[in-house]
Amino acid sequence: MRRCYTVPVPRPFHLLPLALAAGFAGTGFSPVKAQADTARALVRDTTAVESDLRAGSFSVGASDLDAEIAGQEVSGILRSSRDVFTATAGYNFGVARFRPRGLGGEYSTVSVNGIAMNDLENGYASWSLWGGLNDVTRWAETRTGISASPYGFGGLGGWTNIDMRASNLRKGTRLSYASTNRNYRNRAMATYNTGMLPNGWAFSLSGSLRWADEGYVPGTFYSGGAYFLSAEKKIDSKNSVGFTAFGAPTVAGRQGLAVAEAQTLTGDHYYNPNWGWQNGEKRNANVSDDHKPVFILSHYYQPDERTRWNTSVLYTFGRDGYTALNWYDAPDPRPDYYRYLPSYFEDSYPWIASDLASAWASDANTSQIDWEHLYFANGKNLFTVENVDGVAGSNLTGMRSKYIVEDRRADPKRWAVNTVWSRDMGDQLQLTAGGMWNSQKTRYFKVVDDLLGGDYWLDLDQFAARDSDDPNAAQNDLNTPNHVVYQGDAFGYDYDIHTIESTLFGQVEKKWRKVEGYAGITLGSTSFWRDGHYRKALFPENSYGQSTKRSFLVGGVKMGGVYKISGRQYITANAAFLTNAPTARAAFLSPRTRDAVVDGLTTEKSMGGDLGYEVRMSRVKGRATIYYLTSKDGIWSRSFYHDVYQTFVNYSMTGVSREHMGLELGAEVKLSPTWQLTAVYAEGQSLYSSRPNATITRDNSDTAIAVDRTVYWKNYRIGGMPQRAASLGLRYNAPKYWSIGADVNYFGNIYLDPNPDRRTAEALGNLVQEDPQWNALLDQTELEDGFTVNLFFTKSWQLMKKYRIGLNLSVSNVLDNTDLVTGGYEQLRYDPMEIDKFPPKLSYMYGRNYYAMLTFSF
Repeated sequence: MRRCYTVPVPRPFHLLPLALAAGFAGTGFSPVKAQADTARALVRDTTAVESDLRAGSFSVGASDLDAEIAGQEVSGILRSSRDVFTATAGYNFGVARFRPRGLGGEYSTVSVNGIAMNDLENGYASWSLWGGLNDVTRWAETRTGISASPYGFGGLGGWTNIDMRASNLRKGTRLSYASTNRNYRNRAMATYNTGMLPNGWAFSLSGSLRWADEGYVPGTFYSGGAYFLSAEKKIDSKNSVGFTAFGAPTVAGRQGLAVAEAQTLTGDHYYNPNWGWQNGEKRNANVSDDHKPVFILSHYYQPDERTRWNTSVLYTFGRDGYTALNWYDAPDPRPDYYRYLPSYFEDSYPWIASDLASAWASDANTSQIDWEHLYFANGKNLFTVENVDGVAGSNLTGMRSKYIVEDRRADPKRWAVNTVWSRDMGDQLQLTAGGMWNSQKTRYFKVVDDLLGGDYWLDLDQFAARDSDDPNAAQNDLNTPNHVVYQGDAFGYDYDIHTIESTLFGQVEKKWRKVEGYAGITLGSTSFWRDGHYRKALFPENSYGQSTKRSFLVGGVKMGGVYKISGRQYITANAAFLTNAPTARAAFLSPRTRDAVVDGLTTEKSMGGDLGYEVRMSRVKGRATIYYLTSKDGIWSRSFYHDVYQTFVNYSMTGVSREHMGLELGAEVKLSPTWQLTAVYAEGQSLYSSRPNATITRDNSDTAIAVDRTVYWKNYRIGGMPQRAASLGLRYNAPKYWSIGADVNYFGNIYLDPNPDRRTAEALGNLVQEDPQWNALLDQTELEDGFTVNLFFTKSWQLMKKYRIGLNLSVSNVLDNTDLVTGGYEQLRYDPMEIDKFPPKLSYMYGRNYYAMLTFSF
């Protein structure tokens, strides 16, 4: 199923022309070295950290341009949205978690009506904000990589803009119903667009429902809605105002990742530990409930044919939460807890291991959550709380819940103002300038969702109670000690994260007969701080109230151009350098408990470029691009439960550097008027390129477990994605308005992200290099290559020259390949002397699945 691969020495990049090396000479890039370098460095450093050896055993839980572009204009090439590589990578490769150029979503800007939607705290855009609104988001303008943009500076990974302006949406009515067997089973959608009416108004309405009693994965379910309203009024020949509102309320039962042992025991790669039987029905303990409506008010100003000035204001708020089990002074209720697996008893008590294996195969109370037991335990726990809420003499006697379902919330409020001015200066010169201001406040807290038969929950920190002799140490809020909470009450932690961003950008574009070029610049600032609402007993001085504001100045420059070989062939080149502020999500060590931040906070510095060849012939269109990107001074931060210290531990690394280089090939060939061939290939090499410093702290102590611990991450592959992917597709377009096609997709060079603490001198402190455990600790988990086959069919009918009926049917993974691992992680929990004790947690690509949609439009 998977194999271990020693710290990888990449294969020669024979597909990259020598221009790559020449183009990036002096950037500091060097070939990857072998594992021996890491091992030797570890040996040198081991003796310097003898005093830290006791911490070595860590256990943790953690989407057409036509071919007729033969004129003198080149800008259509620069802003192509229907690039074959981009389209294929977004659809065919997306199911395997492929990331273009190896970059995460924080390196790409996603905007709606020109306003960036990336979350200020983590840098990612949440596509779930407009999930189910396909009819109004399907024509998004997308660009991969560094390029000119009419909406903002963009990022190294590129940009996407979704135009929801009412006057720009295609006029007509569209009704559709879809059936599938993926996350949801049914979808119904209706959309009505008026276009610009004679009275100067334009309206657009859309809505959908998606639902499933159970999705592809056992124990999951889906209940989602979506709504959209856009209205625009043309005031006069120069001014228009528009209003857009949308939202996608969704409640869904979640899938949990499991270790291979649990999947083997149940005979199911899609084993889901998050559910159990209750009163004859499946109940999922991890349910997400998300609804964050978005409102945008825009002013469109065009004083003349050469000038445009658009300004928008955005406001969004709502809830973002998911439920989970919590327990106090009680055994872990999760069925896949490692001490409940046969392997835990295999050596010491083999007969127990055998009995457990049999129970896992036959008894749902063993392999799934035993809800009945949780209710039973709560109903037998009579307890008296004295001095409730700090009121002397106020006592409460009742069934104190040992187990509850809690709702972990991250509810945001955000204001944004965006303005962009552009003007054609004549002589093929275009200027664009703009600015954006963002303010976001997210309240992090949790509430009691279900007491599971108990009467109340006492809000105490069980880890602090265990580790301290101070009777007040366990109080989560000294302002309300001995706090008794009931269903719907907040408890545990309650704090706000404030983030403010301000950005200015400018861009100039110039066209000549054979060349087009652009250059852009941006300058901005980012500030964030924490505001705590609980005074935690362990940290009374830095848990309550506002923390120090952390501020950073950021900026960037970019440039690029196109050389027009002919009206159909082009050479493109782009380069950029920019800095990004650390995100609040990564900067705070343990925001649940206090306002401490990672030492040495600084901006991340990124640079990169690409060189490409594009062709737009009558029968062939496509591109070939080579790229190189690098970043340094990044932060990596995780929190997890530590079995040795029996508390939550925070693992933060600074000085994280990454390198990405690779090749992108995409071609679309018309073999005949009816046959079309598509070929796409991506070869990448994404690596960690530094030895970061780690700081390890506990939630219930301000004393660090380790400071400046060197992590030997250099030359390890960045995990969680295929670094090689290919697709070959063939399509027949019949003259009678139907088409049929198939594609074959390949995925390779897939790794799990490495556990940093396994790659430290401390982890190897008790081993010699000849010990098999030495390589076992250093080896990075590489997953098996895999491939899928997809089929699709479309047919449309036109009735009375007005109505259109469309049928779309696709079957993915036709060969039912259920052995392709597409996600997972190396557990941060590990035993250096028995590395297989805590194997990786894995997720598999769905087997054979289908999507069928019938549309009616007029």
